Amino acid sequence: MSQMMQPTILLLKEGTDTSQGIPHLISNINACEAIVETIKTTLGPSGMDKLIYEGPRVTISNDGATILKQLEIVHPAAKTLVEIAKSQDEEVGDGTTSVVILAGGLLTETKNFIEEGVHPQVIIKGYRAACELAKEHVKKLAIKIDFKDKDKRRQMLERCAATALNSKLVSTHKEFFSHMVVDACLVLGDDLDINMIGIKKEKGGTLEDSLLVQGVGFKKTFSYAGFEQQPKTFEKPKILLLNVELELKAEKDNASIVIKKPEEYQSFVDAEWNIIFEKLENCVKTGAKIVLSRLAIGDLATQYFADRDIFCAGRVTDEDLRRVSQATGGKIQTTTNNLDAKVLGTCGLFEERQIGKERYNLFTGCPESKTATLILRGGGDEFIDEAERSLHDAIMIVRRTIKHGLIVAGGGAIEMEIGKLLHDHSRTIAGKEQLIFDAFGKALENIPRQLAINGGFDCTDILNQLRKKHVEENGQWFGVDYSTGSICNTYESFVWEPALIKLNAITAATEAACIILSVDETIRSRPKGGEEAEE
Repeated sequence: MSQMMQPTILLLKEGTDTSQGIPHLISNINACEAIVETIKTTLGPSGMDKLIYEGPRVTISNDGATILKQLEIVHPAAKTLVEIAKSQDEEVGDGTTSVVILAGGLLTETKNFIEEGVHPQVIIKGYRAACELAKEHVKKLAIKIDFKDKDKRRQMLERCAATALNSKLVSTHKEFFSHMVVDACLVLGDDLDINMIGIKKEKGGTLEDSLLVQGVGFKKTFSYAGFEQQPKTFEKPKILLLNVELELKAEKDNASIVIKKPEEYQSFVDAEWNIIFEKLENCVKTGAKIVLSRLAIGDLATQYFADRDIFCAGRVTDEDLRRVSQATGGKIQTTTNNLDAKVLGTCGLFEERQIGKERYNLFTGCPESKTATLILRGGGDEFIDEAERSLHDAIMIVRRTIKHGLIVAGGGAIEMEIGKLLHDHSRTIAGKEQLIFDAFGKALENIPRQLAINGGFDCTDILNQLRKKHVEENGQWFGVDYSTGSICNTYESFVWEPALIKLNAITAATEAACIILSVDETIRSRPKGGEEAEE
């Protein structure tokens, strides 16, 4: 009787929502599958675009990471897929849709196991073992790029860039942009700092009006009267870079003073003019023909420099000023005192050129040039924005290929081959892990399957042809052929991708699946303040 009268023990505060058990785990997997359903149609050269709008802002993209960022997903488990897409984008630059589809495939394969009572930790252990084996096979199959032959190296890099651009909005101009992207990356030198590649967008014209500046280019900054009197072209000029304001300030903006005589006021005014003229004179004495400053250069300074045939630009962005410094060898100064020739930079040619409706300041022929600028043209803002995202992905791919030098064939070829190898290996394992290794291999087949579906082909027929080919000798590079609607040797067709994309995608997708499988309970705590806090 005493046992029946025991009170209920409350561990969580009132209003806290909890869910647990197999239904909870299946619910999380279903949420992740919903994310995959949303973006899987964007995969491959025939992938569709998504239009996302919020108020006046419109985004048209088929980039997985961009779409998931814009969707603002709130489901806690589904957010895991958003994070792996972001990490893939930041680490490699491409394969963001593939990693989400692969993670979703891994989770889908586990549903039957979970419903039949297999413990999630058994699945996690099997998936991690299969992941390590898959990565080993990718490394064995990867082909090393020959960097000694410069022509062959460039050709391979352009093919990797073209493969990355295949599935983008600019795919019809992939040869034009792949050449441009490789040129930009080869300028960077050994450090391969992506921040040294500037991308500027100028509406109007066509995509092929886009140009690459082997140096630095930026839009003409805000200018005062006297600017048009300044020369706009120099050969081998000296360049002074400043973080100094060359502008008179109104007295009321700085301080309040009490004076007894009019002469005292005049002395303050004269002192202020003397200070600005001293700054300007110090700049002229250096012999610099171009003066750039992160801060404002006022109308007095603009006219002063114009009278002495010096070009100046104020309010230059921090990013552009650092790239000018990197390219020309100039050092950014925070004072105009004690300037010497060592702090000045130089370039082969400076010119101000009209591009579209804007004028651009271009610095080319830089002696220490480890920077480049891509100026994109196009019809509309949304189109140019997507072109910028596409080129960013291609630049990341080329950088990773230069750094790591290993490539694999695309078009779903490497996924089919790794899937076959995992299936063969599963025959050598006893127990439940055999099924889990086989499930991992089936999940990898989701990539060529979705490529076929997005191309409008019969995915069952394509996969059957690929399975048949991959068990034959020298069939490891056969993937989906978009030109014929069948299969082909994608390596010989120059559909190449850095091996790092696949290694990173397999790792990230496996970890995401394991994280979701390891969650057996979700606790949603009620916000402080009750209903008011929720509002």
